[in-house]
Amino acid sequence: MNAESFFKQGWRKFKYDGALAEWVKCALPEAREAVSKQENAQWLRCGGTWFAGVNVLPNSASGALGDCAPLQGAAVEFIRHCLGLSNFDLDRGQISVCYPGYPQPMESESSAAFRYRRDCDAAHVDGLRAEGTARRRHLREHHGFILGIPLVDFSADASPFVVWEKSHEIVRTAFGTRFKGLAPDKWGDEDVTEIYQRTRKNVFATCKRVEIAVKPGQAFVVHRLAMHGVAPWGKSWGKSATSGADGRMICYFRQRLVARWSGYRPDDLSLLFSTIIRRSACRPSALFVLPAFACPFNLPARCL
Repeated sequence: MNAESFFKQGWRKFKYDGALAEWVKCALPEAREAVSKQENAQWLRCGGTWFAGVNVLPNSASGALGDCAPLQGAAVEFIRHCLGLSNFDLDRGQISVCYPGYPQPMESESSAAFRYRRDCDAAHVDGLRAEGTARRRHLREHHGFILGIPLVDFSADASPFVVWEKSHEIVRTAFGTRFKGLAPDKWGDEDVTEIYQRTRKNVFATCKRVEIAVKPGQAFVVHRLAMHGVAPWGKSWGKSATSGADGRMICYFRQRLVARWSGYRPDDLSLLFSTIIRRSACRPSALFVLPAFACPFNLPARCL
């Protein structure tokens, strides 16, 4: 598998994979049940147009569900052999569902926050949590990757996943400088709101915005530091987006890097801010890539 393009662009898309398609068949009934459960009703947001579904899929650490086999396929092998995570455990899957009209305002968000969601795809970097009434940012979660798996068919403009190519390197540089000299277990104590806001503006101004169009049996992997978000329903092509009754349903997996944070030298930023690649294990023939739809317009000036 050749990982050079992934580390250059910050994401990769994988073509149809039979093993993954079989897993999707097993996962879909579980995902539908999770969406319909009353105990998960708190995840329905944005005026009923987005089911966030964090960790609602009852999978094991291998991705197995009931009698179904563990999660398999080229994307999983890429994570194992090219990202240096050969023995990774999966968290419980997030079932993210967008419905026609996404997004709508939420009572809990300000007008500015809604405009950012609508006009800037709610762009963010995972792990930088907004805390307190002032919504100050702190690095609380450390993920190894983002793995996206569509569970149903939907049109390419039905609130696609959006990534800013090469943004991971801008984030790496900014936060590598910000945390230099600090022990990793102290990074979460730092208020990084201002550097995060400046970094987002830099990304919007300099990086290519790409919408990832996928079908069941395909998958995509996104770099842990890449800025990403979700586009409004039907935003890009000026026509009505389409989906079935399930909406735009995607399962996301992440791996939290927890135990590996202890024992690092104060000046060692390698865990979060270095490029990990096992070139000898990555052969081009094992990595499948399809072109993504690159949005032809720039974000509005208010996102900058």
